Order: sequence, then structure tokens, then C-alpha cells
Amino acid sequence: MRLGCDIDGVLADLETALLQEAQRLFPASEPATGADTSTGAEAGSPLLEVEGDPVPVVKLPSLTSRQQEMLWREVRRIPNFWETLGEIESGAIARLASLARAHRWEVVFLTSRPSTAGDLVQLQTQRWLERLGYTLPSAFVVKGSRGKIADALGLDVVIDDRPENCLDVVSDSRARAILVWPSGTTDVPASARRVQIGVVSGINACLDLLADATRPDVPGTGLMARVRHLLGLS
Repeated sequence: MRLGCDIDGVLADLETALLQEAQRLFPASEPATGADTSTGAEAGSPLLEVEGDPVPVVKLPSLTSRQQEMLWREVRRIPNFWETLGEIESGAIARLASLARAHRWEVVFLTSRPSTAGDLVQLQTQRWLERLGYTLPSAFVVKGSRGKIADALGLDVVIDDRPENCLDVVSDSRARAILVWPSGTTDVPASARRVQIGVVSGINACLDLLADATRPDVPGTGLMARVRHLLGLS
């Protein structure tokens, strides 16, 4: 199986890092309560453009658009910022590495991260993955449609936390898209439901599913048919 895996919002906890930096720069700002405590790193959140790059919006209600831009300009000045992030689910990257070896998965890590001070985004990302347990990672800093990239790389499955990226995958490639949606399936966008995008609550749940798909007792002929069955799409 050839697997494409997004990083921020799936493996890397960009949300916490952005929130901490925002509160350092704008100490009077308070996070929203309830369901709105997320940042733009979370699934389905909006993007804005800073210096020509799309970046997540931090959901602090008192931040203006100008302050959002100031935040990202400051983040981009931090040397090797992408190496400072934590994992969303501790140990998930090492587990992915172990499963990839055991089941002979070819994994390509996909990211649209903007550049920062220090090394290239690709090198920062590779070092971060290696530090957390994935030896010799293949990291691809992408621009444009994830679907066209999935098609060009011949990917079978793409894991992502943004519905629009999953829609690109199913529209422009033969790959199966799996949406990481932490709140579960209750508020998944209707567009994702219409094209039968698979939904999981997190990366470990996704790895459970992909590992189970290799079991011979799971219904379906072929790996992708078993993945569809386990996602409830067949």
C-alpha cells in the first residue's frame, strides 16, 4: 500500500504552538469557550494568506485579521519552528513507522507548511519525524491540489484533516481519502458525506483500521475493498 499522510492536524500539534505564541504576543486575548477553543490547525478551520502562503487562522475571538498576520509573521521568524511541535497522539509516529515496516506500507508525508527561519521546511519536517521514531521519512512540501499529487505519486490512501483536501483526493485521483475529524462523524461536512470520504477520530484510530484491513478475515477482495468495508462505505 502507498500511503500519503498529512502532518499538521493529523500528527503534529500545531494548534497548541500557535495558541501559545498568540497569547505571548497578545496577552489580553482569551481563547473562545466550548467548541471554539480550537485554532486554525484543527480540521475544517479557515485559512488566510500571509506573504503568499495559506496559513491557519487562530480562533482567538479578540484577534483581528491584522493580528493574525502579525502572529504568522512572528512564527515565521522562529528558527526551525516546525521542529518544536509536539505530537497530537503521543507515540503515533513511532507506531506508524512500526506498522509501515510490518505491513510493507510505502509512506509519503505531505505538508503545506510555510517557510520559517532556519532550515528548509522539508529538512525540519524530516528531523522532527525522525526524532519521534520514523527513520528516513519521505517528506513532500506540496502546493496545489492534494488529489493531483496523490495521482502523480500513485497513492492508494491519503490521510488528511481538511475536508477540502480529501475532496481533492477523491476528485482528482483513484486514492481513498480518510478524514481525521476529532469530533466524530456527527458534524462532518455534507460534501464529504456525499462522496463517501472515510472518517476517523484520530491517527491511532486510522492506523487501527489500516492494520485491520490486512487481516484475511475482513470482508472484501483486495486491500482497498477491505478499507472501504471497515470505513462503512461498502
